[in-house]
Amino acid sequence: MISTTLSPLANHLWQSTVFAAVAWLLTLTLRKNQAAVRYGLWLAASLKFLVPFSLLVGVGSMVEWRPSPAIAAQPIPPILRQMSQPFAEPEPTLLPVAESLPAGGQLPGILFAVWLGGIAISGAYWFRLWRRVRATLRSATPLRMDLPIPVMTSPARLEPGVFGIGKPVLLLPEGIASSLTSAQLQSILAHELCHVRRRDNLAAAILMAVETIFWFHPLVWWIGNRLVEERERACDEEVVRMGNEPHVYAEGILNVCRFYLQSPMRCASGVTGADLKKRIEAIVNDRISHRLTRTRKILLSAAAMAAIVGPIFIGILHAQSKTEQPAFEVASVKPADPDLRQISIRYLPGGGVQAINVTLKQLIALAYNITCGKGGCGERIAGGPGWLDSARFEVVAKGPEPPQAGQSSTSEQALIRQRLQALLADRFNLAVRRETKEMPVYHLVPAKEGHKLKEYAGSDASGGIRGNRPGEIIAERASLYGLVANLTGIVGRPVIDRTGLSGRYDFRLDWVPDMGGGKGPGGPGEKPSVLEAGAGDPSGPSIFTALQEQLGLKLEPQKGQVEIVLIDRAEKPEAN
Repeated sequence: MISTTLSPLANHLWQSTVFAAVAWLLTLTLRKNQAAVRYGLWLAASLKFLVPFSLLVGVGSMVEWRPSPAIAAQPIPPILRQMSQPFAEPEPTLLPVAESLPAGGQLPGILFAVWLGGIAISGAYWFRLWRRVRATLRSATPLRMDLPIPVMTSPARLEPGVFGIGKPVLLLPEGIASSLTSAQLQSILAHELCHVRRRDNLAAAILMAVETIFWFHPLVWWIGNRLVEERERACDEEVVRMGNEPHVYAEGILNVCRFYLQSPMRCASGVTGADLKKRIEAIVNDRISHRLTRTRKILLSAAAMAAIVGPIFIGILHAQSKTEQPAFEVASVKPADPDLRQISIRYLPGGGVQAINVTLKQLIALAYNITCGKGGCGERIAGGPGWLDSARFEVVAKGPEPPQAGQSSTSEQALIRQRLQALLADRFNLAVRRETKEMPVYHLVPAKEGHKLKEYAGSDASGGIRGNRPGEIIAERASLYGLVANLTGIVGRPVIDRTGLSGRYDFRLDWVPDMGGGKGPGGPGEKPSVLEAGAGDPSGPSIFTALQEQLGLKLEPQKGQVEIVLIDRAEKPEAN
């Protein structure tokens, strides 16, 4: 399982790899076309490593979107959700929510240190080469030639090359005119000026940055080789297209290889790069590169639109879905009366909620359906400011419409929770993340003799769970969802329904509340509670015994993956 620390990087690498694969398929399709087109594709694949799709999604999310009120909002297609977050953790269907230590332990820190070490080594290597080239330029002397860029000559045995990005300089080795014929030198100079016009040094510098940052990804280096190969072929094609004799040009390249060394820097465009054998064959044979047909231009345009506009469109859809999140019609949030001691939370008719003298953590628990035990929410909600458990508020929020006919209390409460989540994000500037952690849980399963629940067969969808006193649960036409939620708070540990029962039931459960903390039998490294062991109040059963005797269900201690909520940001709201 990928931790949330590494998940963004995994997403980016996955997306960039797929992007490069698409670019490769396009280059195969365009292998008989001009090399400049394939060069552009490989350059785009290299740039993709520096531009995460999440950045474009963020741009799209800033677009103000006001859909027509007459048209229902369309959900984001599943495939687009997967493209935007392919490695996101699936939301567990478990009711309980808990908190964990940072996922992955020390692994993210170790990987980060290794990554920085690789960057340092790559940077040191490029810096050493840059100093060598810089020293060569300093020892060079100006040479007067009728060219659009400055020309210098050096005693070093380096091949002719263009150095620099903003102010390029053509560096020629001393005595090159005696090694090449006039026609050969003219074609070599045409090759170098082609690099200048195409700004190949800038693209090569970007490639060096990508290779330095993503040194661990072999695809990056493979893309770099393809980029250099198509760069040189593109210049070869242009030199021949300008009227230079192919055989003379090929001989000039071979003579340069015979007498001089290749430039050590990628961002210094020379003449001898890429696969020389293939280049010479293509030049001598004067292979004709076809221009793009209308169909292929449309294909490339569509691919470019998908790569750029697609993530932005996803961001717009996310922004739309966020804007259209269910919200209260009117809501008031203000500090609670400091003299008030009683805490009150209740649902209001019409999909509203009233919470008096509650903390933000309690509001989060209500909004995200987190059932807290006797000791509070414990590890189920983590992070956030220090006042999360101390500052108390009064929240009164009214729903936008009366309850729909036949709407169950369960579905209405789910709608209220969605509205409350939007309210917390708006008024408290709340931002949360969801993760999972393996922790002790209870599985609710049928007892050995089978369950004793009688399923309700009527058509009335209303129903729920209530209790008139501690130690009592009365269910009327209720699913086991409410029972599981209550049991989670009673036993102080997440309870997961493993009964396989999906109907609605009428039942009553009576037990003696365990004032000692609610720990049950058989927990890893735990002793049975005093009531379960037979001590304490002998007039009634514990919750564990009552479940088995009265409902034919039991709680089995297990280990399980439980969802947790981590608070990234929260701010105190202004009273209104």
